[in-house]
Amino acid sequence: MSEFVEALKTELESTFKEEISVYFDINPHDGLLETHDVDASLKEKLKCLVFIPIISRTYCDPKSFAWEHEFKAFVEQASQDQFGLKVKLPNGNIANRVLPVRIHDLDNDDMKLCESVLDGVLRGIDFIYKELGVDRPLTSDDDERNNLNKTKYRNQVNKVALAIKEIITTIKKHSQQEGTVQKEVVEANLEKPKILKAKIILTSAIVLAMIVLGYFFIPKLFKSSKPIEKSIAVLPFINDSPDPENSYFINGIMEEVLNNLQKIKDFRVLSRTSTDQYKGPDKPTLPEIAKKLGVNYIVEGSGQKYGNSYRLRVQLIAANNERHLWGESYEKEIQETKDIYGVQSQIAQAIAAELKAIITPDEKKLVEKVPTANLTAYDLYIKANDYRDDYYRTNNSGPYQKAVTFYKAALETDSSFAKAYTGLANIYYNRYFSGTFYKQNFLDSCLVLANIALSYDNHLDEAYYIKGEYYRLTGHNDEALDNYDKAIKYNPNYFNAYQNKGYLLLWISNDFISGLDNLQKALNLVSGDARPVLLGTAGFACIHNGFIEKAKYYFQEIFALTGNKVNDFIYKAHIEFCLENFEEALKLLNKANEIDSAFTVDLLYCSIPSGHNEEAYIAAKKLAERYKKYGIGDYEVPAFGRIGYAYWQVEKKNEAEYYFNQQIKSDTTILKLNRMITLKVAAYYDLAGTYAFLGDKVKAYQYLEEVDKQKFWSLFGVSLAKHDPLFNGLRNEERFQKFLQNIESKYQATHDSLKKELEKRGML
Repeated sequence: MSEFVEALKTELESTFKEEISVYFDINPHDGLLETHDVDASLKEKLKCLVFIPIISRTYCDPKSFAWEHEFKAFVEQASQDQFGLKVKLPNGNIANRVLPVRIHDLDNDDMKLCESVLDGVLRGIDFIYKELGVDRPLTSDDDERNNLNKTKYRNQVNKVALAIKEIITTIKKHSQQEGTVQKEVVEANLEKPKILKAKIILTSAIVLAMIVLGYFFIPKLFKSSKPIEKSIAVLPFINDSPDPENSYFINGIMEEVLNNLQKIKDFRVLSRTSTDQYKGPDKPTLPEIAKKLGVNYIVEGSGQKYGNSYRLRVQLIAANNERHLWGESYEKEIQETKDIYGVQSQIAQAIAAELKAIITPDEKKLVEKVPTANLTAYDLYIKANDYRDDYYRTNNSGPYQKAVTFYKAALETDSSFAKAYTGLANIYYNRYFSGTFYKQNFLDSCLVLANIALSYDNHLDEAYYIKGEYYRLTGHNDEALDNYDKAIKYNPNYFNAYQNKGYLLLWISNDFISGLDNLQKALNLVSGDARPVLLGTAGFACIHNGFIEKAKYYFQEIFALTGNKVNDFIYKAHIEFCLENFEEALKLLNKANEIDSAFTVDLLYCSIPSGHNEEAYIAAKKLAERYKKYGIGDYEVPAFGRIGYAYWQVEKKNEAEYYFNQQIKSDTTILKLNRMITLKVAAYYDLAGTYAFLGDKVKAYQYLEEVDKQKFWSLFGVSLAKHDPLFNGLRNEERFQKFLQNIESKYQATHDSLKKELEKRGML
């Protein structure tokens, strides 16, 4: 049987002129545990265009697994899908999408049994070898001269492939004429005709089953065609209430519908950050919105609240042609919270059913969960969310205070309302980053509130995300990653969790592959203002690991989104710096600073190895002023030593010594407190450079040895170290040259290893 599968695969690849993948499984239960739903698992695998049962004597048994769960299941499914079970060919003949391969002559009873399921004569391709007293499957070694049927193995394989092509080509041809399947093509249609993608070819090609030997075959998708991705954007719902104050209620329903859809792993659901821009009537057409967001489906809604009742209209739209796939109106009197949460759950599950998405039992529980039974607490909570959104948009203390007040009031009404705890924690978290706050008590409160929330609901994604952020910001990286993973487990579309997990892996844990993978997952879930930041993070990580072309790809997308010439110059300058083209990098940075003079750190780093002392001094003065006014950021590598060097070159020795001492003080603090590997390497390196310039070779080499011990080293660091004038006093010494060789070979080995892995994963 394995020979037959391989022969058919080869023949199909020749017939369709592309690579074909056929999955072979020796046991229908292999890989399916006693806790798995076999029927549900097979249901997805049987979504194919052509089904090939291997008809043997034992196959025709209503009690057999293959008969009930494969053969009959496919016939029933195909009879109702958009193609129909029987296809009319251009020559007028009818082809059945069940293409039997017979390996034994059948009894009349078995023939009738098969034909009763197929509702027609059993016609198939024979792979039967017959001699007197022999009735067995045909093999490639059999001589047709001895076979009473006179069939050639090679010819029969070819017939199977050509029959498949005839069916697929017919479906494809007719689907391309109007974009839909015509009535004359398919004998049995769905009640609602479905729109086909223009390129069907082989959505999924073959299921082969042979119960007599205990084998069955399940298809993998052909590489030439992918199923339509279940990607969704939920647009802000419209408030049709006479009272505009009721918008908070409609917003709350929209947000919960979005949250429920995000919990279904089979969907790709864009973040609310991406769709908020489409509030109000002056928005583009749905196809334009979908194209910009990169989704196939749009969810729209409108509603009104009047007294204790509400009306809601929600619809699912295929974005490319604005075809309404599903819509429902709801009118409810609000007597308890399930009158609201129940509708929100129904909407998510109806959309999933329409798009044939898989909802696991655990996902269903999450979608159907009622977070609070207290109507007053619910109302206070969604009002708090509305003020929270205003605060995020305006950074105004008014909405912030109101949000806090309403969250606290919700908790006073229902002290077990887990989502109200995380709502309060979330707004404290954003307050931590607001203005000049950065107060630890805000961050500590986030952790306390998240833990309380989890004590009431240990499946709450937002609570795990907040804990992840607390641990990331306090340097507990393993705990942060663990909590991000839990957040993603309960919300597979959690954009922020992927984003910050990716950032942590890239810049703190030095796991480039996993970090880039998580950033890419975040990029798949976001559009709008958040996207350039992610692209920039990914681009800089690629530069530092030597993947220049991939970095350019990210930077080009940023420029296409923003048109920001300043950032474009900065990105290009970083690339030139890493390639040791310092003069070109400096030209680009000067162009950036002509538009915006904020990029003094970059100018300073680039001016020094280029030997432009006056430019370095001007940049150093500006940077020193900025440090004095704003201080050093938590994740910023201080450039005090560079400032000191620039002052020294223009004969300002006292100021230079002050900044060198500041560098030593700052780096010592980083090494004591910060676990971020990139900052630690930078601190060791800057200490070595500072002591080298001050003439203390013992300490300089002491810190260079620490640099050499680190696993992390970047192309930027290699480029800088090779030309850094701070090390001019050591430049010609054998020990320093050996250090340069070590870090360069370490970088190269890491780069080569990463390149192989990226290529293996198709990420380059």
